[in-house]
Amino acid sequence: MANSATVVCAVLVMCMVVPSSATVYTVGDTAGWAMGNDYTTWTSGKSFAVGDSLVFNYGGGHTVDEVSGSDYNTCTIGNSVTSDQSSPTTISLKTAGTHYFICAVPGHCSSGMKLAVKVATAGSSTPPSSSSGSGTTTNTTTPTSRSSSSGAVSPSMALLTTWVTFCLRFFS
Repeated sequence: MANSATVVCAVLVMCMVVPSSATVYTVGDTAGWAMGNDYTTWTSGKSFAVGDSLVFNYGGGHTVDEVSGSDYNTCTIGNSVTSDQSSPTTISLKTAGTHYFICAVPGHCSSGMKLAVKVATAGSSTPPSSSSGSGTTTNTTTPTSRSSSSGAVSPSMALLTTWVTFCLRFFS
């Protein structure tokens, strides 16, 4: 019985291992989405791709608004593409291009609570992006591979770990 259970578990695990480079990024790492953080530094060295997700963790009194590039540059509020104020906010990066996020509480964006991420098509090897306070996004010339970094966990790895743990506990 234990042998067949082990085989079933192994087959389930192998079926779940799907080639996926999707990464979940926690914006600001442990500092979260808050005043006083340098999100330009946070994005440097990271490569974002279609399929990745951004998780914004924040306390009351903040929002996560996706805005146009011009609204990002001028910190204009009221024209948001999307808006959320219920932390944690998870944004799936579904399209390539630069995505702009601000806190729409008056004064927060102009104090640096803004984030621009350049999203590449899934599977492309684009250099990491960095956002500047001026709203321009530049690519660095250092080639990198897509790997998990601080504050990032691959959803497929989390699922795989959960299944392996389940199988080990259930069939032991």
